[in-house]
Amino acid sequence: MLNLEAGLELKYLNLQKVLRDLGSVVVAFSGGVDSTVVLKVAVDVLGESAKAIIAASPTLPASELEDAHRLCEAIGIELQVVETDQLQIAAFVQNDATRCFHCKTDLYQLLTSIQNISGSQAIVDGINVDDMGEDRPGIRAGKQLGVRSPLLEAECDKSDIRQLAKALGLVNWNKPAAACLSSRITRGIPITKTLLSRVEQAEAFLVAEGLTQVRVRLNGEAARIEVGLSEVRMLTEEARRSRLVATFKDLGFQTITVDLEGYRAGGGN
Repeated sequence: MLNLEAGLELKYLNLQKVLRDLGSVVVAFSGGVDSTVVLKVAVDVLGESAKAIIAASPTLPASELEDAHRLCEAIGIELQVVETDQLQIAAFVQNDATRCFHCKTDLYQLLTSIQNISGSQAIVDGINVDDMGEDRPGIRAGKQLGVRSPLLEAECDKSDIRQLAKALGLVNWNKPAAACLSSRITRGIPITKTLLSRVEQAEAFLVAEGLTQVRVRLNGEAARIEVGLSEVRMLTEEARRSRLVATFKDLGFQTITVDLEGYRAGGGN
């Protein structure tokens, strides 16, 4: 039994029940803490009747795919990687307010085909209570295709999930929130593989410099850097600042700014 306070223990038991009642599931796995908790509990209660699927595409950083493999190895489940390319979807590429809807529709249609072959009873995701207060067209796509959200059904919010992840011994319990690379590109600017790669390389540089919560928002040839408020000062240290400017210029950014409000979810909107 996990060492949880009473309210969270009840949510954990409800989460187990939701997954147990489903019988067999395909977990839409991203490597983030939310879907990792869903996967861990699914494996605990369903064993081999739980499957972990991640979609590899130009919008997924290579580092996230590597992390996903390590997490699944630690949980004791094989990660199935399927290839997809949202850049072939014109409605996604145009990058308007419905972008996430088209991306998630593509993902869940792919997972539905896997579900049908495997005979799994449901596709499950990591959507939780806190996600319902955000502008998330992707949630609508999931609902339309019958995707279940066990964390939401168990009334877990992000704080609950991190506590559960820590109690379950998951190494990513305090991992910063992540999002697909396309979310960094200002709406209305068509998404290309070149722009996605530019953002990925810029963020990888900042992580290598020791920053943790990182976003590089792209608007044409301008980069707006968001980091945690406690890390903003790190960007002004002369040696790091010089390396940053040189690296970002080499990547094609002509203007480089730091957002003094710091990182915030949905900052690209």
